[in-house]
Order: sequence, then structure tokens, then C-alpha cells
Amino acid sequence: MNVILDNPIWFALNSVNAHLGSGNDSVKLFNTDVAPFAGLNAYTPGNFQQLFELVQPDQVAVLFYPKEDLDPAPFDVVAKVPGYQMVFEGKEPEAVPGEGLVHLTEKDVEEMLSLTKLTQPGPFARRTIDFGGYKGIFQDQQLVAMAGQRLQVQGFTEISAVCTHPDSAGKGLARKVLNELIRDVIASGNIPYLHVRADNTRAIKLYEHLGFVIRTEMYFHVIKRS
Repeated sequence: MNVILDNPIWFALNSVNAHLGSGNDSVKLFNTDVAPFAGLNAYTPGNFQQLFELVQPDQVAVLFYPKEDLDPAPFDVVAKVPGYQMVFEGKEPEAVPGEGLVHLTEKDVEEMLSLTKLTQPGPFARRTIDFGGYKGIFQDQQLVAMAGQRLQVQGFTEISAVCTHPDSAGKGLARKVLNELIRDVIASGNIPYLHVRADNTRAIKLYEHLGFVIRTEMYFHVIKRS
């Protein structure tokens, strides 16, 4: 468990999500229209050089690494965002009654892009929907809450893009979407987990209330090829 979750991007790109990226035996990255994430089997100077040769000039890559100290030379460091990785250890939740959830599909991509641009839950691109498992709630024909599945390996599925339109905040919509996604992941035989910025205390409280616990610190290293 520790080995997989300490390096979730690498293991996702070598298993369930392999069709969404490319690379070699040491370095892999998702297609740029899916996600900016890159995974390395080890964070060594040689692997960073290989990654440097795989990306385009000015291309940004995001790494998940459980430590703050990381030297990605020859890349430039754009940002180093502290966060947490949380794993679900609660009981399977019951369905939350109320407004119905819908599966989000190709026809909803523009709405998904608009909502994620407004709320900034993390990287979300035009083909991020290819990870699958996205669900949302519409009100007056506008997408007001959503979340979905992202990094997947045998045994674990990451829940991501959890967001609610500011005008609909405080109505329990995020909890409803999360409950359903937790149920979906458990039904598939996997354990739900997620990543969250350390300063997003409101979200952390919600996740803990639902049964997630902090497993480890996780830094989101944003690097760029100059």
C-alpha cells in the first residue's frame, strides 16, 4: 500500500490509466489534454533528464511527492504546494436523498471546464473526463457540483475535482456527490483516496467527516521546462 500510494501517478500510468499516457520504463506522463501529471519510478537526476527530453519547451508538469525537498533539475520549479493524501477508512455511506446525480459525459465538458475554472479544485483539462466516473448535479440547467475518479490502480481509486459553484455552497451538494463516488469505488472493489491542499481546511473537515483520514503529507511539485 505504501509503495503504491507514495507514488500514485507512476503506478496509475503503469496500470489502469496506462492508455491515457506515454513514456518509457523509468518515466511516464499523461497526455497533456488529459492531465499535466508525470510519474517517475525513482526521483533521480537521470530520470528528471529523461522527463525533460519527453516534454515540450514551456510545458508544465506536476509531480506528487511525499516530501518537500525535491531537486528536479534541469526543470525550473514553478510552485511547491503542501497538501495531504487522505484514504477512506469509514463505513460505506448510505445514499443521500435529494436532487439527483447524473453521469457527466462528453456533452457536459464545457460545463465541467467552466465550473473547475471558477472553483480551482486542481488541474482539469478538456480530456480529463477520460478518467471516467464523473458525476454532477445540475440546477436550472447549470452544473453546480461535481467530482469524479482520476488516478486508478488495482486496489485504489482517487476521487478528484470535488467542487461546488459558490452560489450553491453550503447546501450539502459536495457531500452528496462524494457519497455516491465513495459508494461507486467501494462497489468496484477498490479503496477511495484523495489529495487536498493543506490550506483547504473546510474540505479536509468534510473529508474527515465522511470517513477519510490523513495518511501522509503530499507535496504537489509544479515544474516547467524552460
